[in-house]
Amino acid sequence: MKKGTKLIVALLVVVAALAVTYRLMHRVPSSDLEANAQMQQIITDAGCLRCHTSTPDLPFYASMPVAGKIVMEDVSDAYRAFDMTQMEKDLKEGRPINPVDLAKVEKVILDGKMPQAKYYLVHWGSSFNDAKKEVALSWVKNHRMGLYTDLAVASDFINEPVRPIADSIAVDVRKVVLGELLYHDTRLSADNTVSCASCHGLDTGGVDNKQYSEGVGGQFGGVNAPTVYNAAYNFVQFWDGRAGTLAEQAAGPPLNPVEMACESFNQIIDKLAEDKNFVLAFTEVYPDGLSEKNITNAIEEFEKTLLTPNSRFDRYLKGEKEAISTDEIAGYELFKKYDCATCHVGEILGGQSYELIGVKGDYFAERQAEMTEEDNGRFKQTQTERDRHRFKVPGLRNIELTAPYFHDGSMATMDDAVRAMAKYQLGIDLPQPEVDKIVGFLRTLTGEYKGKLLTNKNII
Repeated sequence: MKKGTKLIVALLVVVAALAVTYRLMHRVPSSDLEANAQMQQIITDAGCLRCHTSTPDLPFYASMPVAGKIVMEDVSDAYRAFDMTQMEKDLKEGRPINPVDLAKVEKVILDGKMPQAKYYLVHWGSSFNDAKKEVALSWVKNHRMGLYTDLAVASDFINEPVRPIADSIAVDVRKVVLGELLYHDTRLSADNTVSCASCHGLDTGGVDNKQYSEGVGGQFGGVNAPTVYNAAYNFVQFWDGRAGTLAEQAAGPPLNPVEMACESFNQIIDKLAEDKNFVLAFTEVYPDGLSEKNITNAIEEFEKTLLTPNSRFDRYLKGEKEAISTDEIAGYELFKKYDCATCHVGEILGGQSYELIGVKGDYFAERQAEMTEEDNGRFKQTQTERDRHRFKVPGLRNIELTAPYFHDGSMATMDDAVRAMAKYQLGIDLPQPEVDKIVGFLRTLTGEYKGKLLTNKNII
């Protein structure tokens, strides 16, 4: 082949390669595809599941000495922060997408963080152009609108990752009355000294403001009591998610040897059965009488009423622009800027996922306290290594009333908690003015209970 011909062939190959690269970089899902299918194509093209899954599809260079080390570190970090496996399944099967998944996808697209440059420089088709971003962000918005029906939200905030709390949830009022009595009844404990309200006081922010709660005989548990207010919004109950419903949660403490220490629900039923007036009232609502199922159902129904709507922040979301100050608005913007609103989403700003504590730093190594079984978090229930140190994300409603913070109650103030989150989840040291603004925003989340601003007798 002549030299001129070879040059022409080489140029044609280069042009063809550039044309393929251009098509890959500017490929946009067909408008003929259904929205979920469009998003699936975007995720596939971007190579998201090469890293954000337990079974990554590793590139050929992952086995190379230098490149391989970088690849495996990236894969590990990606999987620790966001496992997209369930989201992909939900996409394929047409199920609602978890609001945390929506928030995480939206944030990295808006920030331009993903795919990382070092990835799309090798995998050209993975880069995000404006058209892809528009499709993806529209998909997020449409799914988010499907999750929430709060039409009272002002048009300016209709696509925010957080929502106002509802004024009420549908309940059976007769069961609520019984549930409230049982919630405050010490007969649910072995020695008649501890009730649900002992650790989750309605006049102390739904908690007891202790690092660890005190049960029968002065015993202390090993995990900080979460607030009972707005617990109906949690996707599971307990820090480790071992209860799927409020009723299942209510069944736990009475039989816990440290908390209420009853041997069985029969022990509780026998004591309640001696109260003829209570039995009469109970059987009018539950014809089959006293049972574990009916007792916990009544408590669940009561706890559904423990909502705290109409916070200053809720009023702001509904269009009352003067409800929060300029600094508090700035705090909310920082809350979103620093990815807080990717896990703290929805009505209670949390309670919708399990997340790892220590994404960017070893929280437990620096805590200066002995490791406990409770520190294993979700791992206690699943025995899956990825779940070690993962906890149900706490809701942030009324947070100014519920100190101390974290599963281990190790953070005494909101300042401490905000700084720790920035350090261990983001790997950054927040300047004090920004901490102050975020804490100021968090104070706007205190709502009303029974029409009155919620307070805490331990604080006010």
